[in-house]
Amino acid sequence: MKKILVPTDFSQNSRHALGVAAFIALKTGAKIDLLHTNTVMAYTPPLPEYAIFDQPNLTEYYEKAADELFGMKREILETSEFKNLQIETRIEEGFLYATLNRVVAEDNIDLIVMGTKGASGATEFFVGSNTEKVIRTAECPVLAVPEGSGNFDLRNVVFATTLRPDQTKAFEYLAGWQTTFPFAVKVIYLNNPAGFDNNAQIEKSVADFAAKTWLKNITTFVSGNTFNEEASILQFAAEQKADIVAMATHQRKGLSHLLFGSLTEDTVNHSGIPVLCIPMK
Repeated sequence: MKKILVPTDFSQNSRHALGVAAFIALKTGAKIDLLHTNTVMAYTPPLPEYAIFDQPNLTEYYEKAADELFGMKREILETSEFKNLQIETRIEEGFLYATLNRVVAEDNIDLIVMGTKGASGATEFFVGSNTEKVIRTAECPVLAVPEGSGNFDLRNVVFATTLRPDQTKAFEYLAGWQTTFPFAVKVIYLNNPAGFDNNAQIEKSVADFAAKTWLKNITTFVSGNTFNEEASILQFAAEQKADIVAMATHQRKGLSHLLFGSLTEDTVNHSGIPVLCIPMK
């Protein structure tokens, strides 16, 4: 891992996400890009009579944003364990998810770490959270860090998987992390999406994936006839005292997303621990 992107709106939650990113960067030797996006400008009509900001106000906005970014960077670097981290700051304009996607491509970002407040009810159904939109479109993995998730300490990972052939990428990605963080993996397999005949076949499939990708220290758990998969995953994570949940996402969009939704996004919206979202692109 060489570069981690951390978007910030200067909230306490985004500061917490930066702390998580700093810990990962410390362990992996990665650099951090700390990014603030002026999303208001993306909604401003191009007609002068509807302009929200005049030039002096924009200048003041960017000066304050630059000061906030510098303050966040200084706060991290003043911590003794993080004093040698490389952190670059930048300010962009646009919709958050589109800006992050562009920066990921331009800077060869390996991981996005971002705070999330989740979404619920009508907001979740019709709009979703900013984090959801990023997960749905990002070309790289996203670590969604909820408010109040505490210190980041990777010892126990719950990995929810369908065990279909495309899951190889998720197994490989976790195996890469495991070379830095020697965590145990608790694989949870729900509702038999791959159509196995019995538990022995399920356990053999997990073992085959693990052998092919060098993922180690795995225990498999199987649950059938689960109506609410997201709640089952989070309940299992709580029972296992997991530090994070890892999931692959197929990044459905448009009508497909509206009709079928996304189990990964639902889990992110309601999880009290970080969720590592691995795109299957």
